[in-house]
Amino acid sequence: MGKSREIKKRMKAVGNIRRITRTMQMIATSKFARAQQAATASKPYTQALFGLVSDLAGGEGVDSPLLQTPGADGARPASGRELTLVLTSDRGLAGPYNGSVLRLATRHLREHAPADPAKGGEVEMVGKKGAGIFRFNNIPVTRQHTQFGDKPRFEEVERLAQEYIERFAAGEIDAVRVVYMKFISTGTQRPEVLQLLPFQKSAAAPAAKAEAASVGDARDPAPGVPKQFEFTPSPTELLETLLPAAVKAQLFQCFNDAVVSEHVARMVAMKAATDNAGKMRNRLKRDYNRARQAQITTELTEIISGAAALG
Repeated sequence: MGKSREIKKRMKAVGNIRRITRTMQMIATSKFARAQQAATASKPYTQALFGLVSDLAGGEGVDSPLLQTPGADGARPASGRELTLVLTSDRGLAGPYNGSVLRLATRHLREHAPADPAKGGEVEMVGKKGAGIFRFNNIPVTRQHTQFGDKPRFEEVERLAQEYIERFAAGEIDAVRVVYMKFISTGTQRPEVLQLLPFQKSAAAPAAKAEAASVGDARDPAPGVPKQFEFTPSPTELLETLLPAAVKAQLFQCFNDAVVSEHVARMVAMKAATDNAGKMRNRLKRDYNRARQAQITTELTEIISGAAALG
């Protein structure tokens, strides 16, 4: 009797877990739909802006402090300090989401460790899970951002990007890189290290051109022929305005991709947990029926044996 009672308690516990994971799956699905809409809606603007900035930066005699790599010819001296921003989640139960991002971030920090330990580098963290794991691994975190949550607003991201731009232009840091989960499709997300500053026009232009080629442009009568532009005001003046806007848009896109990737990972993880709980419940139900059948058989055997002894 004790064994069947124990199995029944386990069946009840597994059923409760299955209801919880099913609810979390539905919530993640709802949040994913909204986050995906926000992430995909901002991509065309970001890619078009990057394409325009790349065309401006490729002109002769056009330059900007945000394009110059510190320590290179004609650029300011390098300070030896780099800033790495790592985007993780505030909550767990998201499958391999946080683990994949943090493994890439740890490898990146080790590969780009400064030659002079006194200069060091700065690591800024978004998300409580990443901060806890870095603290456990004795990786110092310079600053932790808690204001974004799972609904980052452009105004908050813009302020952070403006701070990075000002510090880079002042020579406090040589580079700003973002480690995040890039959203490619519902079935594909990939951890990636993005160089936010200095701006890399060579990396942005192919992405913008590939996107334009995939959707086509009816206004372009001769694809593949170099386009000629006339800029008013001058390209340098336009670049001073558009380049910071491109950096801010790219950082906001990173936040949007990270959020939608987190919801996808949690949705998949909770669906797998719900399916596993259902399979375990069926297995426990089978074990319970077997235990109950064995108990009934034992009781019948005892009754028959007692009746035979009395007869």
